[in-house]
Amino acid sequence: MKKVFYYFFLFILFSCADEQNFDQFDDLSVVPTLATGIFYFESPEDVINQLPPGNFYNQTFTFEAFNEAFVSERVLDGTITYQLENTTSKELSLLVEFIDATDTVLDSESFTIQPQPAPSLERQIAYGNGDRSLDILRNTTRIRVTSENLGDNTSQSTANEPRIILRSSAVFRIRLQ
Repeated sequence: MKKVFYYFFLFILFSCADEQNFDQFDDLSVVPTLATGIFYFESPEDVINQLPPGNFYNQTFTFEAFNEAFVSERVLDGTITYQLENTTSKELSLLVEFIDATDTVLDSESFTIQPQPAPSLERQIAYGNGDRSLDILRNTTRIRVTSENLGDNTSQSTANEPRIILRSSAVFRIRLQ
């Protein structure tokens, strides 16, 4: 019985031993998908009504997602998603601008949304892979959001807590290996 066990052990040892190839790591591709929020803007209708029609919001945000060379050089592509909801009684316009360190606008996205009952709006913008250039995002240092009331400053929506909401998020693929 010991002899059978011994031969069985030798059979397993020699039949399962392959030469190891440690160069396989060089062929490994690690490309995770990373998701993040970019900015969130919300304004109640009563705040919009306190100002004359026209520009009611203008804010510039620092955008440092690609300021590290490790990220900037390895990002493959990305998609920015905008979601816009308007429950106010006003037609509104919003402009999102991507600005570089020299104050040059590299890209922009504009939205016009009708008063309530306007449907929610979702827009996806792809960067890289033949869509908009990935260099836009790589060189962006600030994002400016401007909102304009195209209606009046007296009407009031019948919605509960009427407001304008703009959300943005992004999904990027980055090659790590």
